[in-house]
Amino acid sequence: MTEFRRTACSCPPLTLSIDESLLTGESVPVRKAPSAGQAEKLEAPGGDGTPFVYSGTLVVDGQGLAEIRATGHRTELGQIGTALRKVEVEATPLQRETRRLARTLALIALAVCAVAVIVYGVTRQDWLTGLLVGITLAMSLIPEEIPVVLTVFLALGAWRIAQQRVLTRRVPAIEALGAATVLCVDKTGTLTLNRMSVRRLSLGDEVRDVEGERRLSQPFFELVRFSVLASEVDVLDPMEQAIDALGDRYFEGDSARLAGWALVHEYPLSSGLLAMTHVWRPADGREFVVATKGAPEAIASLCHLDPAADATLNSRVAEMAEDGLRVLGVAKASYSGQQWPADPYDFGFELVGLVGFADPLRPAVPTALAECRTAGVRVVMITGDYPATARAIARQIGLGPLDPIVTGGELERLTDAELRQKVRSINIFARVVPEQKLRLVDALKANGEVVAMTGDGVNDAPALKSAHIGIAMGDRGTDVAREASALVLLDDDFVSIVQAIRLGRRIFDNLRKAMGYILAIHVPIATVALAPVLLQWPLVLMPVHIVFLELIIDPASSIVFEAEPEEPDVMRRPPRDPRAPLFDRRMISLSLLQGGSVALIVLAVFALALVMMRDEAEARALTFTTLVIGNLSLIVAIRSRSGTVLAALRRPTRALGIVLGGALLLLGLVLYVPALADLFQFVPLSVGDLGLAVVAGLASVLWLEGVEILRQRRMEGVL
Repeated sequence: MTEFRRTACSCPPLTLSIDESLLTGESVPVRKAPSAGQAEKLEAPGGDGTPFVYSGTLVVDGQGLAEIRATGHRTELGQIGTALRKVEVEATPLQRETRRLARTLALIALAVCAVAVIVYGVTRQDWLTGLLVGITLAMSLIPEEIPVVLTVFLALGAWRIAQQRVLTRRVPAIEALGAATVLCVDKTGTLTLNRMSVRRLSLGDEVRDVEGERRLSQPFFELVRFSVLASEVDVLDPMEQAIDALGDRYFEGDSARLAGWALVHEYPLSSGLLAMTHVWRPADGREFVVATKGAPEAIASLCHLDPAADATLNSRVAEMAEDGLRVLGVAKASYSGQQWPADPYDFGFELVGLVGFADPLRPAVPTALAECRTAGVRVVMITGDYPATARAIARQIGLGPLDPIVTGGELERLTDAELRQKVRSINIFARVVPEQKLRLVDALKANGEVVAMTGDGVNDAPALKSAHIGIAMGDRGTDVAREASALVLLDDDFVSIVQAIRLGRRIFDNLRKAMGYILAIHVPIATVALAPVLLQWPLVLMPVHIVFLELIIDPASSIVFEAEPEEPDVMRRPPRDPRAPLFDRRMISLSLLQGGSVALIVLAVFALALVMMRDEAEARALTFTTLVIGNLSLIVAIRSRSGTVLAALRRPTRALGIVLGGALLLLGLVLYVPALADLFQFVPLSVGDLGLAVVAGLASVLWLEGVEILRQRRMEGVL
């Protein structure tokens, strides 16, 4: 950090404009004022009239000398780096839960396997086959699909989100998107286009919104011309770029500065006079034309307005500022003297009018914000801009409540407990500095919110890293912000965030279906593997049978359910409770009921085959076929959690067709190809036995579907 000082020479007034967007997020340069000389208290970045120049910022205009006041970690940039090192990335609830679940189920599976080996060895005196039974049970009980499903879902989720112009840097954030309850957004570049444009011209009592206007009356034409003449020829300032673009629209080529005219003298912006004045010599060499623009109060002073005219001007400025516009005044004069006045006050200016600037709103933001509201996602605006500008943007996009607005200075005086209370109801925070963004995110997290945070500057990095879902701007974001974030918006568009939330919810819904299926299908497999051991029946399942079933289970749980379309109400329901477990009581009960139903039917078929004195290989083939058909029925049934099986079959996916078709083809091969049948210890089934297996397999699941249809009709009052 350095301090801007006035030099001791008889030079023109020093001016210095600096782009501090790296630290504040606001792209409009701020004007610096020379230090008074004594050691002044260091202030935060942002705002005009301060003497402090910060490391990492960009000088866009002027010159000056600076005295170094802080280096390394004591600078604003260094303090951000220190805060960034202290922030740790947390594991998501899903990661913690699945790790705990996999560990618990693995321990249970190993215990059951050990018991099964001992029971089989003791009762049948065949320890080698008992060991084989233990391996089979381990394969049927250990949920090895869970890490596969998580990996595939999140990887394909990252690919799907990339189609919405959102790059995933930390894959677990995809799961957290579905639970996001608060979305903290910056104003500049996210809600707006980050491109200043002239929105309104004010001339006397007449006001003209120029957005989309192609023609102007002569007085407004003159206001545009003098705005251009008062701007730099080589434009760097965003507002001057907007004026230049307006001049190009209403004048052909560069004719706003008439051919043959020459800039002969200029009075730069200074702390004493916030106005820029240019003196032009016309081509005919007559009187010099003088144009000035700057802060309305400075232009009023240059024009020597009387109190009544000054009050009228201030009223118009206030009206434009209330709409979130940045306002500049424009004045003109003529001069025929031989010596340039010491300052512009001696030119005798005449007020031309006012020019209002705005950062245009992204067109789709209001609709996207309404969708967030419907989905129960609260949007909080955190900006370094002024409260009036923030309020105007919030009004345009439909963000409320508009009052009160908490500023950075007010936030600084709040204790952590008071801040936690404030953030429950206030949605607009203005003039916020970097460390305060981190405090806001931490306060929201302390209230139990799942926080998504957008940012682009180095100043945003600690908050981006601390948030559950840090979202950096890819187009204008800094490398530091992108490195600290979990997601990167390639188009810097707020709408892309909403689409990512939609996809995050879809991914989690489908993940629950996949996990429910995994839990359900392991019940009949483990039952059919364990029951013959306890009942001293012939064994049904061997490791080769489990491998066959896994060829269905793995692609079904990962590919089929991942490809499922979103539920109709995906953005019409509140976010899921992040503290709610993935395997809640209802899901576990339904999965156990579905899996238990299949297990009972399959065991009943096996018992029937034994009672009918069927050969062991024939009974095994009949039972295994029933289990496979029941497995496929489970896949279809769990797809239809929000509807009926028939409704699910009417919206097939390519992945579902491949898995169902492939499973039936493989089943036919192992039943009727002799070499494969010998490997599986099967004999070919007759048409009648095959029909029995298909009917029993379908019935094991479809009876629950009938119960669900009756329940839905009773709820709708049909029955």
